[in-house]
Amino acid sequence: MTEAIRSKVSQRRTIGRRGLQVTGLGLGTAPLGGLYNDLSEEEALATVAAAFEAGVRFFDTAPHYGHTKAEHRLGDALRRYPRDQYGLSTKTGRHFVPRTTPYDGSEGWQNPLPFEAIFDYTHDGILRSFEDSQQRLGIVEIDILLIHDIGRVTHGEKNPHYWKQLTDGGGFRALDELRSAGVVKAVGLGVNEGAAILEVMAAFDIDCALLAGRYTLLEQATLDDLLPACEARGVSILLGGAFNSGILARGVQGDLKFNYVAAPKEVIERVARLEAVCREHDVPLAAAALQFPYAHPAVATVLTGARSVGELRENVASFERPIPAELWTALRDKGLLDPRAPVPKD
Repeated sequence: MTEAIRSKVSQRRTIGRRGLQVTGLGLGTAPLGGLYNDLSEEEALATVAAAFEAGVRFFDTAPHYGHTKAEHRLGDALRRYPRDQYGLSTKTGRHFVPRTTPYDGSEGWQNPLPFEAIFDYTHDGILRSFEDSQQRLGIVEIDILLIHDIGRVTHGEKNPHYWKQLTDGGGFRALDELRSAGVVKAVGLGVNEGAAILEVMAAFDIDCALLAGRYTLLEQATLDDLLPACEARGVSILLGGAFNSGILARGVQGDLKFNYVAAPKEVIERVARLEAVCREHDVPLAAAALQFPYAHPAVATVLTGARSVGELRENVASFERPIPAELWTALRDKGLLDPRAPVPKD
């Protein structure tokens, strides 16, 4: 694949004020950890190789994915390439110990490794999690370290306890130490809620935030507060969940998951309307879903998961596909797109 063909995928944007650059399309590795469906070691390796061949040079993972499985698999795949040719992020806030009770499947992992998580956002907990990730990946140079799943969506009434670990317990201090020493190039957080990012930004100087969903063809409420705040502070958004957990990938005839659960009726109806407008303009819904968030100047990369070479190539094609300006105009005219939202320009 030539550079001209893969221009959108491989174009670079800078993370915050750190000089670190990431490609337009990144690979998220929850599927490599067996999210909803398991895949073989060979399929995992082939998927990463296909991403690399297509021009993807940014890879995100987490200890949580498959209870450390994704980190093992991604590290195995990436160690085959020169380290200076790709960017890598992982997450912190959990460490994993041997499981003492049977896994009940509630987190959606298929055939995870036999470990269970202990949340720990303290200074020593952050450092321990980071060093464990280095060993699982087999890679010392991790570019971005993200606090994983702080916030009320994950922790509910226990969130103040974990927030205190970041503040009084030294979690933020550990991130600052790693960044100041050059051990990592950037720090931030990985969450599913904009409110958590705003809360962290008020307390600590982050470079970026991986936001899963919350700025997609279905949801643009973050235009009210989060995205303007990120622009003003120079905080980059690593946009995950552009398909809103699946429903925007293939429309109402595909995977009807929204935000990791069964999509409610009103979401299905809205997706059907989005899909109808896309069909009128001969644009696959997936292409519009992947390209839309990347038009916002605060978004540095769009991360998409893939559990096979075929899915990876479909995502690349969707990200590259030309989209007529008339589609975005039609979506706005029908009240399906916030008029404030920037749109792609081919």
